[in-house]
Amino acid sequence: MTDASKKAILVVSFGTSFAKTREKNIDAIEAAVKNAYPGYHHYRAWTSKMIMAKLLKRDNIKIPNVREAMEQMHADGITDVIIQPTHVINGIENDLMKEDALYYQDLFQSITFGNPLLTTEEDNHRVVHAVASQFAPLLNSQTALVLMGHGTTHFANSIYAALNFKFQDEGYSNIFLGTVEAYPTMDSLLKAVKKTGVCNVLLAPFMIVAGDHATNDMAGDEEESWKVQFEQAGFSVQCMLKGLGEYPEIRQLFIDHIEDAIASAS
Repeated sequence: MTDASKKAILVVSFGTSFAKTREKNIDAIEAAVKNAYPGYHHYRAWTSKMIMAKLLKRDNIKIPNVREAMEQMHADGITDVIIQPTHVINGIENDLMKEDALYYQDLFQSITFGNPLLTTEEDNHRVVHAVASQFAPLLNSQTALVLMGHGTTHFANSIYAALNFKFQDEGYSNIFLGTVEAYPTMDSLLKAVKKTGVCNVLLAPFMIVAGDHATNDMAGDEEESWKVQFEQAGFSVQCMLKGLGEYPEIRQLFIDHIEDAIASAS
Protein backbone atom coordinates (compact mmCIF):
# COMPACT_ATOMS: atom_id res chain seq x y z
CA MET A 1 0.00 0.00 0.00
CA THR A 2 1.49 3.29 -1.08
CA ASP A 3 1.29 6.55 0.84
CA ALA A 4 -2.08 8.25 0.25
CA SER A 5 -0.22 11.48 -0.43
CA LYS A 6 1.05 9.91 -3.66
CA LYS A 7 -2.41 8.93 -4.91
CA ALA A 8 -4.45 11.03 -7.31
CA ILE A 9 -7.86 11.18 -8.93
CA LEU A 10 -7.99 12.44 -12.51
CA VAL A 11 -11.45 13.54 -13.68
CA VAL A 12 -11.71 13.39 -17.46
CA SER A 13 -14.46 15.25 -19.32
CA PHE A 14 -15.27 15.92 -22.95
CA GLY A 15 -15.30 19.64 -22.19
CA THR A 16 -17.37 22.68 -23.14
CA SER A 17 -16.72 26.20 -24.38
CA PHE A 18 -19.72 27.53 -22.43
CA ALA A 19 -18.32 29.01 -19.22
CA LYS A 20 -21.52 29.04 -17.17
CA THR A 21 -22.46 25.47 -17.97
CA ARG A 22 -18.87 24.39 -17.28
CA GLU A 23 -19.18 25.84 -13.77
CA LYS A 24 -22.56 24.21 -13.15
CA ASN A 25 -21.58 20.80 -14.48
CA ILE A 26 -17.91 19.87 -14.94
CA ASP A 27 -16.65 22.13 -12.15
CA ALA A 28 -19.49 20.93 -9.89
CA ILE A 29 -18.59 17.27 -10.48
CA GLU A 30 -14.91 17.95 -9.79
CA ALA A 31 -15.78 19.85 -6.61
CA ALA A 32 -17.95 16.97 -5.41
CA VAL A 33 -15.11 14.52 -6.05
CA LYS A 34 -12.62 16.69 -4.15
CA ASN A 35 -15.03 16.97 -1.25
CA ALA A 36 -15.57 13.20 -1.18
CA TYR A 37 -11.86 12.34 -1.39
CA PRO A 38 -9.86 15.04 0.43
CA GLY A 39 -6.89 12.69 0.95
CA TYR A 40 -6.13 12.50 -2.77
CA HIS A 41 -4.42 14.88 -5.16
CA HIS A 42 -6.87 16.05 -7.83
CA TYR A 43 -6.35 16.69 -11.53
CA ARG A 44 -8.53 17.37 -14.56
CA ALA A 45 -8.29 16.65 -18.27
CA TRP A 46 -10.54 17.11 -21.27
CA THR A 47 -10.75 15.04 -24.42
CA SER A 48 -12.15 17.44 -27.03
CA LYS A 49 -9.21 18.96 -28.90
CA MET A 50 -11.49 21.43 -30.67
CA ILE A 51 -13.00 22.77 -27.45
CA MET A 52 -9.63 23.01 -25.70
CA ALA A 53 -8.18 24.92 -28.65
CA LYS A 54 -11.18 27.28 -28.71
CA LEU A 55 -10.91 27.95 -24.99
CA LEU A 56 -7.19 28.67 -25.23
CA LYS A 57 -7.61 31.05 -28.17
CA ARG A 58 -10.73 32.84 -26.92
CA ASP A 59 -10.18 32.95 -23.15
CA ASN A 60 -6.49 32.10 -22.74
CA ILE A 61 -7.54 29.15 -20.57
CA LYS A 62 -5.34 26.08 -20.91
CA ILE A 63 -7.02 22.76 -20.10
CA PRO A 64 -4.70 19.72 -20.23
CA ASN A 65 -5.52 16.72 -22.35
CA VAL A 66 -5.18 13.23 -20.89
CA ARG A 67 -1.54 12.76 -21.90
CA GLU A 68 -0.55 16.14 -20.50
CA ALA A 69 -2.32 15.34 -17.23
CA MET A 70 -0.56 11.98 -16.99
CA GLU A 71 2.81 13.64 -17.57
CA GLN A 72 2.05 16.28 -14.94
CA MET A 73 1.08 13.67 -12.36
CA HIS A 74 4.27 11.75 -13.02
CA ALA A 75 6.29 14.97 -12.65
CA ASP A 76 4.48 15.62 -9.35
CA GLY A 77 5.51 12.23 -8.00
CA ILE A 78 2.08 10.60 -8.13
CA THR A 79 2.36 6.80 -8.01
CA ASP A 80 -1.25 5.58 -8.17
CA VAL A 81 -3.98 7.07 -10.34
CA ILE A 82 -7.74 6.65 -10.32
CA ILE A 83 -9.20 7.97 -13.58
CA GLN A 84 -12.88 8.89 -13.51
CA PRO A 85 -14.47 9.89 -16.81
CA THR A 86 -17.59 12.02 -16.83
CA HIS A 87 -18.53 10.51 -20.19
CA VAL A 88 -22.11 9.29 -20.45
CA ILE A 89 -21.32 6.00 -22.22
CA ASN A 90 -18.43 3.64 -22.92
CA GLY A 91 -17.99 5.11 -26.39
CA ILE A 92 -15.26 6.47 -28.65
CA GLU A 93 -14.14 9.25 -26.29
CA ASN A 94 -13.79 6.79 -23.42
CA ASP A 95 -11.84 4.29 -25.53
CA LEU A 96 -9.40 6.99 -26.67
CA MET A 97 -9.05 8.29 -23.10
CA LYS A 98 -8.02 4.84 -21.87
CA GLU A 99 -5.58 4.43 -24.73
CA ASP A 100 -3.92 7.77 -23.92
CA ALA A 101 -3.73 7.03 -20.20
CA LEU A 102 -2.35 3.50 -20.58
CA TYR A 103 0.46 4.84 -22.77
CA TYR A 104 1.97 5.93 -19.43
CA GLN A 105 1.26 2.77 -17.43
CA ASP A 106 4.97 2.01 -16.94
CA LEU A 107 5.41 5.34 -15.11
CA PHE A 108 2.89 4.51 -12.36
CA GLN A 109 2.41 1.71 -9.88
CA SER A 110 -1.26 1.54 -10.81
CA ILE A 111 -3.78 3.16 -13.14
CA THR A 112 -7.40 2.28 -12.41
CA PHE A 113 -10.47 3.45 -14.33
CA GLY A 114 -13.87 4.32 -12.93
CA ASN A 115 -16.87 3.56 -15.11
CA PRO A 116 -18.63 6.13 -17.29
CA LEU A 117 -22.11 7.16 -16.20
CA LEU A 118 -24.06 4.36 -17.91
CA THR A 119 -22.20 1.09 -17.49
CA THR A 120 -24.22 -1.33 -15.33
CA GLU A 121 -27.92 -2.06 -15.03
CA GLU A 122 -27.83 -0.41 -11.60
CA ASP A 123 -26.42 2.74 -13.25
CA ASN A 124 -29.29 2.74 -15.74
CA HIS A 125 -31.86 2.34 -12.97
CA ARG A 126 -30.38 5.14 -10.88
CA VAL A 127 -30.10 7.53 -13.82
CA VAL A 128 -33.68 6.89 -14.92
CA HIS A 129 -34.98 7.73 -11.47
CA ALA A 130 -32.62 10.69 -11.03
CA VAL A 131 -33.90 12.27 -14.23
CA ALA A 132 -37.53 11.41 -13.54
CA SER A 133 -37.40 12.92 -10.05
CA GLN A 134 -35.89 16.15 -11.42
CA PHE A 135 -38.79 16.68 -13.81
CA ALA A 136 -41.68 15.05 -11.93
CA PRO A 137 -43.23 18.39 -10.81
CA LEU A 138 -43.38 19.55 -14.45
CA LEU A 139 -44.91 16.43 -15.96
CA ASN A 140 -48.60 15.57 -16.27
CA SER A 141 -50.98 13.77 -18.61
CA GLN A 142 -50.62 16.56 -21.16
CA THR A 143 -46.83 16.97 -20.99
CA ALA A 144 -44.01 14.75 -22.26
CA LEU A 145 -40.32 15.06 -21.42
CA VAL A 146 -38.02 14.53 -24.40
CA LEU A 147 -34.32 14.12 -23.62
CA MET A 148 -31.57 14.80 -26.15
CA GLY A 149 -28.53 12.52 -25.94
CA HIS A 150 -25.48 12.98 -28.12
CA GLY A 151 -25.35 9.69 -29.99
CA THR A 152 -22.36 7.97 -31.59
CA THR A 153 -21.34 5.58 -34.35
CA HIS A 154 -19.82 3.39 -31.60
CA PHE A 155 -21.74 0.20 -30.77
CA ALA A 156 -22.28 1.57 -27.26
CA ASN A 157 -24.94 3.85 -28.78
CA SER A 158 -27.45 1.05 -28.16
CA ILE A 159 -27.64 2.16 -24.51
CA TYR A 160 -29.77 5.15 -25.58
CA ALA A 161 -32.49 2.93 -27.06
CA ALA A 162 -32.26 0.64 -24.03
CA LEU A 163 -32.64 3.56 -21.64
CA ASN A 164 -35.52 4.98 -23.65
CA PHE A 165 -37.29 1.64 -23.17
CA LYS A 166 -36.33 1.56 -19.49
CA PHE A 167 -38.09 4.88 -18.82
CA GLN A 168 -41.26 3.33 -20.21
CA ASP A 169 -40.67 0.04 -18.40
CA GLU A 170 -40.18 1.82 -15.08
CA GLY A 171 -43.55 3.54 -15.44
CA TYR A 172 -42.48 6.89 -16.91
CA SER A 173 -44.64 6.62 -20.02
CA ASN A 174 -44.23 10.32 -20.90
CA ILE A 175 -40.41 10.38 -20.86
CA PHE A 176 -38.49 9.74 -24.07
CA LEU A 177 -34.78 9.65 -24.89
CA GLY A 178 -33.27 10.19 -28.33
CA THR A 179 -30.00 11.34 -29.85
CA VAL A 180 -28.92 14.20 -32.06
CA GLU A 181 -26.42 12.14 -34.08
CA ALA A 182 -27.66 8.53 -34.02
CA TYR A 183 -30.65 6.39 -32.93
CA PRO A 184 -33.28 6.93 -31.54
CA THR A 185 -33.72 9.78 -34.00
CA MET A 186 -35.86 12.88 -33.85
CA ASP A 187 -38.29 11.23 -36.29
CA SER A 188 -38.73 8.21 -34.04
CA LEU A 189 -39.26 10.48 -31.03
CA LEU A 190 -41.86 12.55 -32.86
CA LYS A 191 -43.85 9.42 -33.71
CA ALA A 192 -43.70 8.16 -30.12
CA VAL A 193 -44.72 11.48 -28.57
CA LYS A 194 -47.64 11.90 -30.99
CA LYS A 195 -49.01 8.52 -29.87
CA THR A 196 -49.28 9.74 -26.26
CA GLY A 197 -51.80 12.45 -27.15
CA VAL A 198 -49.97 15.13 -25.14
CA CYS A 199 -49.99 18.74 -26.28
CA ASN A 200 -46.92 20.00 -24.38
CA VAL A 201 -43.28 18.96 -24.78
CA LEU A 202 -40.48 19.73 -22.33
CA LEU A 203 -37.04 19.43 -23.93
CA ALA A 204 -33.89 18.83 -21.87
CA PRO A 205 -30.35 17.63 -22.67
CA PHE A 206 -29.25 14.15 -21.67
CA MET A 207 -25.62 15.29 -21.67
CA ILE A 208 -23.23 16.14 -18.86
CA VAL A 209 -23.21 19.79 -19.93
CA ALA A 210 -25.89 21.92 -21.57
CA GLY A 211 -23.53 23.24 -24.23
CA ASP A 212 -23.62 23.69 -27.99
CA HIS A 213 -25.96 20.79 -28.83
CA ALA A 214 -28.45 21.79 -26.13
CA THR A 215 -28.34 25.48 -27.03
CA ASN A 216 -28.52 25.09 -30.80
CA ASP A 217 -29.64 21.60 -31.91
CA MET A 218 -32.21 21.29 -29.12
CA ALA A 219 -33.37 24.79 -28.17
CA GLY A 220 -32.28 26.83 -31.19
CA ASP A 221 -34.49 28.72 -33.62
CA GLU A 222 -33.16 27.06 -36.77
CA GLU A 223 -35.58 24.88 -38.70
CA GLU A 224 -33.78 21.63 -37.87
CA SER A 225 -33.71 22.19 -34.10
CA TRP A 226 -35.81 19.85 -31.99
CA LYS A 227 -37.72 22.80 -30.55
CA VAL A 228 -38.80 24.06 -33.95
CA GLN A 229 -39.64 20.57 -35.23
CA PHE A 230 -41.91 19.86 -32.26
CA GLU A 231 -43.53 23.29 -32.61
CA GLN A 232 -44.16 22.68 -36.30
CA ALA A 233 -45.81 19.40 -35.33
CA GLY A 234 -48.27 21.35 -33.19
CA PHE A 235 -46.79 20.99 -29.71
CA SER A 236 -46.24 23.74 -27.17
CA VAL A 237 -42.53 23.49 -26.32
CA GLN A 238 -40.51 24.50 -23.28
CA CYS A 239 -36.72 24.05 -23.14
CA MET A 240 -34.68 23.48 -20.00
CA LEU A 241 -30.93 23.97 -20.42
CA LYS A 242 -29.75 21.86 -17.51
CA GLY A 243 -26.87 19.41 -17.89
CA LEU A 244 -26.74 16.09 -16.06
CA GLY A 245 -23.79 17.37 -14.02
CA GLU A 246 -26.21 19.68 -12.20
CA TYR A 247 -28.12 16.74 -10.74
CA PRO A 248 -26.84 15.79 -7.24
CA GLU A 249 -27.75 12.14 -7.91
CA ILE A 250 -25.58 12.07 -11.04
CA ARG A 251 -22.61 13.56 -9.21
CA GLN A 252 -23.07 10.94 -6.49
CA LEU A 253 -23.08 8.18 -9.08
CA PHE A 254 -19.68 9.31 -10.36
CA ILE A 255 -18.40 9.36 -6.78
CA ASP A 256 -19.70 5.81 -6.30
CA HIS A 257 -17.87 4.76 -9.47
CA ILE A 258 -14.67 6.16 -7.99
CA GLU A 259 -15.30 4.22 -4.79
CA ASP A 260 -15.68 1.03 -6.85
CA ALA A 261 -12.43 1.80 -8.69
CA ILE A 262 -10.57 2.39 -5.44
CA ALA A 263 -11.91 -0.89 -4.05
CA SER A 264 -10.83 -2.79 -7.16
CA ALA A 265 -7.34 -1.28 -6.96
CA SER A 266 -6.74 -2.22 -3.33
